[in-house]
Amino acid sequence: MSITAKDYKKIWAVGGGKGGVGKTLIAANLGIMLARDAQKKVVLVDLDLGGANLHTCLGVDIPKLTLSDFMQRDVDSLESVVVETPIKNLGLISGAQDVLNIANIKHMQKQRFLSKLSELGADYVILDLGAGTSFNTLDFFLASELGIITLVPEPTSIENVYRFIKSAFYRKLKMIESSMHIKKMVDNIMDQRVQNGINTPADLLAKISDVDPVIGKRIKEEMSTFAPGLIINMVRSQTDIELGAAVSSVCRKYFGIETELLGYIEYDNSVWQSVRKKTPLLIEFPNSKLVSNFNKIFKRLAGPDVNITEYSL
Repeated sequence: MSITAKDYKKIWAVGGGKGGVGKTLIAANLGIMLARDAQKKVVLVDLDLGGANLHTCLGVDIPKLTLSDFMQRDVDSLESVVVETPIKNLGLISGAQDVLNIANIKHMQKQRFLSKLSELGADYVILDLGAGTSFNTLDFFLASELGIITLVPEPTSIENVYRFIKSAFYRKLKMIESSMHIKKMVDNIMDQRVQNGINTPADLLAKISDVDPVIGKRIKEEMSTFAPGLIINMVRSQTDIELGAAVSSVCRKYFGIETELLGYIEYDNSVWQSVRKKTPLLIEFPNSKLVSNFNKIFKRLAGPDVNITEYSL
């Protein structure tokens, strides 16, 4: 059985196609705001399986038990590898450490992990994903209720964001093909993509609807749940902020999907200073202008589930 967001309370995943764009920064500080300011029970999960470092950002030593122990079945319960952090209500599952090929976990390991997430005693689970577009990373992203894509205003980051979205789009479509048993129909359409005038993923969905309106409608309904949120990091100008609207426009035209700019984070030296001190940004620099940036993002994300009047900035 495939694992989807409806099996959980609230699962957020923070991903992106490129390393060094601030995924861990965003995951950690959103987790802190949920736990400290909104009094929610939160578990952060470091799924950067090739280079886990979320524990360092939270000022936590490498735990004795990590995700490695769960993946290798040294422990049965995912809850048993959750460690406390200096922030009340915030737990951490540290990423895998010193295990060869752990970044290439098997399908059954992935499904076991996803199924066990539902057993965590938390209101929110935030997944800090690794860079790239491996199937495991894409599946973790697609299994979340909210997928957040982080980018910085640089050409390589923008290219990688489009690559990540395209890979996730087709990964989700493959899952739908399998569940609906329509692979043969889609393959036939793609074999004649030139004759069918298919130049974009949106064209493919439109052609499926032409061939079979019922199936086309079902696919569009399923694909409509793929609506990533965008956060732009290291913003220095208004042009950088406007990048969010440009990315959203391309996604709407090319993929036929809606993306939302959740907010932006300004460039600030306090980020690297907090990393060097191994203390979360919101704790080390509570008066930083970035706190205001995070607060705006958080208000947009929280919705009616969180009483924003409780925030203590």
